[in-house]
Amino acid sequence: MILATLSESDRYHALHPLFARAFAFLRDTDLMALAPGIHPVQGEQIFAIVEACAGRTRVEAKLECHRRYIDIQLVLEGVDEMGWKPLAECVEPATEYDAARDIRFFNDAPASWIATPPGAFCLFYPDDAHAPLVSDALIRKVVVKIAVQPD
Repeated sequence: MILATLSESDRYHALHPLFARAFAFLRDTDLMALAPGIHPVQGEQIFAIVEACAGRTRVEAKLECHRRYIDIQLVLEGVDEMGWKPLAECVEPATEYDAARDIRFFNDAPASWIATPPGAFCLFYPDDAHAPLVSDALIRKVVVKIAVQPD
């Protein structure tokens, strides 16, 4: 898991061959003009999901993980207090892995909470269980999904 600001994103390009393109999309796109929903960036390898919704409580938020995609969750408005726990330490599955949606949920409590303000992002790898969208206000964010295995 990485917490950083978009202005610092260049230092993470070397971690994955698709990160430079994903961060370029985040820097060069008028993200506030994008409607909520899915937006293609580079085929199935990179796409963005824009979310604008009321936050939920820590109790309502479930840890989730993905196998096929890495998440870059950039907050645009509000503060998203994201929960985090190493996937290897999650022992209370709430669902089986859903391959079609690339997601699995857990009932475990997060090990820590990360208050992520506008302009900052959390980068979650498949071994990072995370519980996003925790706030007492509106959150607007962009989640860029990057294929773990680039084609």
